[in-house]
Amino acid sequence: MNGQLKGVENLEGTHLFDLAASARALRLNRFLHGLTVPAKRDLFKQNPDAAFEQASLSAEERRMVRDLDWVALIRYGASFFLLEKLGRVKGVSNPEIIAAFRGETLDEFLKTRRVPGAR
Repeated sequence: MNGQLKGVENLEGTHLFDLAASARALRLNRFLHGLTVPAKRDLFKQNPDAAFEQASLSAEERRMVRDLDWVALIRYGASFFLLEKLGRVKGVSNPEIIAAFRGETLDEFLKTRRVPGAR
């Protein structure tokens, strides 16, 4: 392991995205990146199961995406930048995703920000 990462596993709420995580979640990340393609995005919106099948997602990957289980997705190895694509398609804002990572509601999270009225 890279010496700069020594002890990272002890940092609560930190999920290392390295080559191993990237490889493990490659199929999922390719699916999420595909949401930038209008035809794939439309298929996902209209028929998620067909989109999952086309991407050969595992049962667990399908569950995480279907449930918008942000914490499980990031722990699994999904790229945060690609989770933003999923959020956009599902109408979930970036602050809502971050709040979920922190185990907070959106309102609880926004109270920790110094931007009055932020959404």
